[in-house]
Amino acid sequence: MQTRSKLLFAVSAAIAIMPMTRAVAGIDVTAGDWKLDFSGNVNAFYVGTTCDDGPNAAVTGGLACTGDKSAAVRNGLLPAAFVFSATTRQDNLDIGVTIGMYPGINSSAAQGVNGAGQPSALATPGIDARQAFLTFGDASWGTVKMGRDIGLFGKDAILDDMTLLGVGSSTNNAAPGNTSLGRIGLGYIYTDWEPQITYTTPTFSGFSVSAGVFQPLDSGIYTKHTSPQLQIGGSYAWSGSALTGKVWVDFVTQQLQAPTGTAGTTGTDGTIASSFTGNGVDGGIKLGYAGFEGVLYGYSGSGLGTTGLYILATSASGQKRDSDGGYVQATYKINKLKLGLSYGMSELKQASDERASLYPTDLLKRNSSVVGGVYYSLTKSLTLVGEYIHTKADAWNGDSATEKDYALGAILFF
Repeated sequence: MQTRSKLLFAVSAAIAIMPMTRAVAGIDVTAGDWKLDFSGNVNAFYVGTTCDDGPNAAVTGGLACTGDKSAAVRNGLLPAAFVFSATTRQDNLDIGVTIGMYPGINSSAAQGVNGAGQPSALATPGIDARQAFLTFGDASWGTVKMGRDIGLFGKDAILDDMTLLGVGSSTNNAAPGNTSLGRIGLGYIYTDWEPQITYTTPTFSGFSVSAGVFQPLDSGIYTKHTSPQLQIGGSYAWSGSALTGKVWVDFVTQQLQAPTGTAGTTGTDGTIASSFTGNGVDGGIKLGYAGFEGVLYGYSGSGLGTTGLYILATSASGQKRDSDGGYVQATYKINKLKLGLSYGMSELKQASDERASLYPTDLLKRNSSVVGGVYYSLTKSLTLVGEYIHTKADAWNGDSATEKDYALGAILFF
């Protein structure tokens, strides 16, 4: 259970969803040659959770809760947000800067503003600065981004997740942090917010490509980095009188190395791998027709991990674990009411030395969930949300845990 708590903290500490998929355009102000934009959201939900309290519910890396029932008033998948951007054109260049501050309504424990919550008297929430980047470019040749912002791999998966406006799988509902999981680790690996230098082409007849170098991430004992993480993404979008859609594909790769002299658990061959390369590819399609909208998404990785990038990516001896997953989602909108249903799963394979063991561990085999949602636009800025979520975690040794959540609340964008 300690490993599961560390996983949830590591993921929750990264979550900060999206550079504002907002219902309205924000508040624009012109000051001299600059255009200033202020935007953000505030949300709150009542979430009731029933956990699996059986004797065989321990799953290392599982995202279904164990223990007692819980009730909370909390943030959903989105924390609250206040995003400032400024843009202008100088010397034939479009330049801009964005800074995003992400507070929450729940009090935070010492581990961080988006880690485990601290529902006790005299506690306070924190503010997480998840966006700070500059851009420059021109419509004729593209845009360069430098700073901290959302990644490329897995970005579209989460932006098209219907639980972005709600809660999805709740995680740590007894002591909620400032974000839930939605479908993170239950259909896609979290894209994360990473320091980066990224180039994006202009859009040609619906086609666009982005590529960048990113801050490399740690994984277990692998904390030495001599080369950057690389991400590439391409997409094609179209719109018509009836059918609209988008298809996309992304790739991520990174080499991870253990520092010289690092000690660890001895592998089956008597050594620990000194380095490994973690790769992943994903892709999806989104189609809309009249009031219907459907999303089909999938990913596959080797040494990529699960739930978050390079989390549980290898065995103790450094042998890579394969992972894959995806989700399918359908929504239907009737005037101001949108109904949605989705199913997704994320699987983690055993490494070669783990498969050779006669005694399977409680390592995660599969996280999966079913989500049913009702989303009502009370105004163009305010949406009322109701969701029911069934989450299940399975281990390689046969252990499993089940969580049931219901969420009621609202989110307001400006």
